[in-house]
Amino acid sequence: MTVADLNPKYTWAEGDDAPLGTNPPEIQAKVPHPMRDSRFVPKERYYSREVFELEKKHLWPHTWLMAAREEELPNPGDYVEYEIAGTSVLLVRQRDHSIKALHNACRHRATELVKGQGRLPGGQLVCPFHGWRWNLDGSSSFVFGEKAFEPACLNKDDLALRECLVETWAGMVWINMDLGARPLAEHLSPVQQLLDPLGIGNMRVKWWKQVVLNANWKMAQEAFFEGYHVTQTHPQLLMGNDEEYGEKKAEQVAYTTFKNGHARFQSASKGEKEYEPVFDSEEFIEAGRLLATGQDAMTLEQDVRIFEGLRNKIPQDDPKFTQHAIAALYDYAQGAGIPMAPMGPAMQLWGGDIYMFPNYLMLPMYGNCLAYRSRPYKDDPEWCIFDVWSLTTYPVGQEPERAELKGIFDKDDTENWGLIPRQDFSNIERQQRGLHSPGFTESRLSSAYELSISNMHEELDRVIASRVE
Repeated sequence: MTVADLNPKYTWAEGDDAPLGTNPPEIQAKVPHPMRDSRFVPKERYYSREVFELEKKHLWPHTWLMAAREEELPNPGDYVEYEIAGTSVLLVRQRDHSIKALHNACRHRATELVKGQGRLPGGQLVCPFHGWRWNLDGSSSFVFGEKAFEPACLNKDDLALRECLVETWAGMVWINMDLGARPLAEHLSPVQQLLDPLGIGNMRVKWWKQVVLNANWKMAQEAFFEGYHVTQTHPQLLMGNDEEYGEKKAEQVAYTTFKNGHARFQSASKGEKEYEPVFDSEEFIEAGRLLATGQDAMTLEQDVRIFEGLRNKIPQDDPKFTQHAIAALYDYAQGAGIPMAPMGPAMQLWGGDIYMFPNYLMLPMYGNCLAYRSRPYKDDPEWCIFDVWSLTTYPVGQEPERAELKGIFDKDDTENWGLIPRQDFSNIERQQRGLHSPGFTESRLSSAYELSISNMHEELDRVIASRVE
């Protein structure tokens, strides 16, 4: 029996984009608590120190990571620190506006050079311990008390800060610590091609926040791999309707898993037609308002005002109200100089999700996007730091100059998190606690909604096994 037999709305990509599925015994033998069946995930994968150490050694240093937004370092001399699993990397904007990624460790005695985000005075990285200095490109520019060192300690090439691979795509800076890694485009295939038609390269940061969660980094991001949880977790999004309504909504979502561990969910296909969602006018407006007030992302207050402006222009029972609303949004954008992506089949991803292995997700909607990134926190497999971005498309020439982290906020902070993320955060920590119950041994996954989770775990096993002796 195939996945398609179980649920025609869940598909595995075909041809070169097809996922590899369950791993053979020789791969399973190389990893602890391996994935042996795509329907079940051993609970130890979320808290085992052995698994966590293998991820530190064989995953994070050898995969492409979304390290920063380009607008975090807009000018030459700007830097931002990216930290993951105890490794600190500095992204530095060069004088030619390219970006270099440098390991954040003095070549003298390992002191971290800078922290956080800022601008390098005089275009120099300066060690706060003994004053050794480096140029923006990581080349050595000054050694204090040079005469006190033997020549073998002062080889210019050896004094240069160690580099990572860097590539940029759609306003994002990606790094790979493995200098022999394949190109970013190969790693992101095919999801990069799915996102490009949505204009995400035109989007900029509206706000950026972080939360620390008592949960494994995988547990935190898996909550967003499916829309199956909406009925129970976000009942307000049902707008007063019952579970039967919620189940019908869930059935309108199509899921696809890809090679490289990536995945997608989106509105179910309607053949070759363009994206044509059908909503009652009030349902459509109210759904937009719930998103705008509940998370200030994907659908924004400005979008809702445009939709509300149609109330007295388009009959409420017009079956094409949604199409009129989207057309009004595009008309507004054209007048305001906002570069929206062309209308087309890619709009099926609006309200959906693209997951990019190992730890980054994008949820596009109109000219906006919600983005998530999950990373281990303080060398503990049961804690993670979770980044949340609200992205939007600004009028040309009116983009914010620099994106900065607004802060790290408690998961229950009602001033900084809307209702929707607070609901999600609560479930994530409850899941992590439940793993330790003697009455629980493994997650059991729906073949209709949740195989993106097993696809990620199977890819993780392949990555680790490929480097284990």
